[in-house]
Amino acid sequence: MEESNDVAEASTSTELHKSAPTHELPTTHFYSIEYPGYVRPESVSKAVHSLGGQSSIDRAFRRSAPREDSLLELNLRPDNPFSHPLPGDLVPTNNVLLKVVKRKRKRPPPPDDDGSHEEEIVGEYTAVAVGVIPKTARFRGMADFQYQPPQEDPLSKLRRAMTALDVEGILDYRFPQEKEDYTIDDPSSMDVDIDPELIGRAHPEAQHSNQRSNLRLFPPPIFSRQGISQNYNFKANPMSVSTTVVDERTGEEKKRYINKSRWKGFGPTSVSFAEKGVPTKPPSNVEEVRNQYDQTLVQRLEELFRTRPVWTRAALLNQFTPAQAREIHNSKVLLPLTCYVFGDGPWRDTMVRFGYDPRQDPQARFYQKLYFRNLNHPIGRASVVSRRQESRTLAASMNRSLGEQARDDRRSHIFDGVTLSSETAAFQLCDITDPMLKRMIDEEDDVRESCNERDGWFTSRALERIKTVLRHKFFALLEGYVATDEESLKLLEQQDGTKSIRPFARRPRPGKHNMAKGAMPVEDAAALRLRATLERNAALNRGLRESTTEGG
Repeated sequence: MEESNDVAEASTSTELHKSAPTHELPTTHFYSIEYPGYVRPESVSKAVHSLGGQSSIDRAFRRSAPREDSLLELNLRPDNPFSHPLPGDLVPTNNVLLKVVKRKRKRPPPPDDDGSHEEEIVGEYTAVAVGVIPKTARFRGMADFQYQPPQEDPLSKLRRAMTALDVEGILDYRFPQEKEDYTIDDPSSMDVDIDPELIGRAHPEAQHSNQRSNLRLFPPPIFSRQGISQNYNFKANPMSVSTTVVDERTGEEKKRYINKSRWKGFGPTSVSFAEKGVPTKPPSNVEEVRNQYDQTLVQRLEELFRTRPVWTRAALLNQFTPAQAREIHNSKVLLPLTCYVFGDGPWRDTMVRFGYDPRQDPQARFYQKLYFRNLNHPIGRASVVSRRQESRTLAASMNRSLGEQARDDRRSHIFDGVTLSSETAAFQLCDITDPMLKRMIDEEDDVRESCNERDGWFTSRALERIKTVLRHKFFALLEGYVATDEESLKLLEQQDGTKSIRPFARRPRPGKHNMAKGAMPVEDAAALRLRATLERNAALNRGLRESTTEGG
C-alpha cells in the first residue's frame, strides 16, 4: 500500500515540473503604425497616402535616420495644402508580431435531437510568431485647429498650383485689386432665431444680419503647440462676488467681480512738496479698521504727535518698548491712523501729524532731515570665513550688558558728536545735540522768508555749512575717533574760501532729487568705502595673526 502511494506522488511531481514548450523567436524585423482610424484591406493605400506615401514611412523608420527625418505626420486631408497634420512619435518597443489563424469546423447536433438545433460552428486558433517590432509610430497628441480658406480665392488657387507644380497656374496669378469688402452676405447662413447674448449683441432689437467675414485670413503653419490634453476642472472663484458699480461720469450701472480675499494695502498717505494742502484725516479704508487695533498705542501715537508734529520712523519707534515697536511695525495700520509722510523735499520720509504743514511754519526747520550713508554696512558681501571671523571678534570684544545696549538703541536717532549709531545715519536737526551744530542750527539770521524745496527754511549757505560739519563728525566716528570743533572750523574756512554756495538753477524733480540728504560726491564716497574695506581686512588679518601666535 505504501509503495503505491509513493508511485502516485512521484508521477504527480513529474507533471508539476514539466516545462512549457519553447519556440525560437524569429529575427525578422517589422515596423508598426498605430493608425488612429479604421483601416480595411481595400483602404490600405489611402492610409499610406495620408502618411505621406511609402517613401515617407521608409525614411522615418530607417535605422540611421537623423532626427529631422524620423518624423511621421498624418494628414487626414492629404490633397488640401491648408490642412494641418497630426504629428506622430516613433518610440522603441519590444513587441512580437503574431500570425493568428482561425480554422472553422461544424459540430454535428446530438443524436437525440429532434431537429430544432442547428449545427454548431467551432473555431480553432493557432498563433505563430513571425517577427519582432523594434519601432512603433503612435499618434497620441491632439489634432491642431483646422481652418479652410475660400477655395475661389486667388491665393488658394496659387497655393494649389504650387503644390501640383502647375506652371500655367503660377504664371496666370495676378495680384487682385484691394477692395474694402471686409464683410459679405452669407447665403448659406440659416434664418433662425438666436439668443442675442450668444452672438454678441446686447440689445435684442438689433437686426440679425446674414454677414460673414471676408478678411482673407490664411492660416499659419500651426495654431496650438499644446499636444497633450489637460484636465482643466474649471471652478469659479468662491471669493469673487458680483457687485454693481455706478459710473460717476455717465451714471451707467455696470457689474464687476470683486475678490473678497484680496490684500488691502494700508500705508500712510504720501504727499509731494509741490502739492497744495496736506491731509487732515486718515484714509477711509484705514479708518474702517481703527477699532480692530490696540487703542492704547493709537492714543500714545497721537500724544507724541501733539508734542512734536514731525518724526522720523526711528525716532518715533524709539519712544516705545521693543514689543510695542514691533506691534506698530507689523500692524501696518497704526501709523496711517495718526500721520502722513512727505515723498520728497526737506522732510522726505518723515511722518507728519494730520493737518500740520511744515512748509507754512518756520519753526519746522528744526524737523528737517539730513541723511548720510553709513559705511559700517558696505555694499559688497563678505565671504563666509570673513563673516565668521568678524562674529568671533565682535563676540570677544563685547563687554556691555544687554540693558546698556537697549538704552543705546533707543537713542539711535540722536547725534551728539561722540556716540556712533551703527543702525542709522538719518537725523532730524532737532535730534542733533552736538554743541557746535546746535549753535549753527539755532542761528535765526540764516532763516528764509519762505520755504524752499531744496533747503527748506534755511539759506543755502547755512544748510551747506551744517552738512559739512555733520558729515565730518559722522565719518570721523566711523573711523574711530571724535572730531574736534577746531577741525570743523578749518573745514568751514576752506569751504568759504574755495567754494561759493550757489542756488539751484533748475527745479528738482519731485521724488527723484532730494537735496536735503546732503550726499557726498561720488568719488569721495567711493574712496571712503575703499578705505573702510581695507581697514576691516587689516583688522581681520591682525586677529588671525594673534590667534595663530596664541595657538603656537
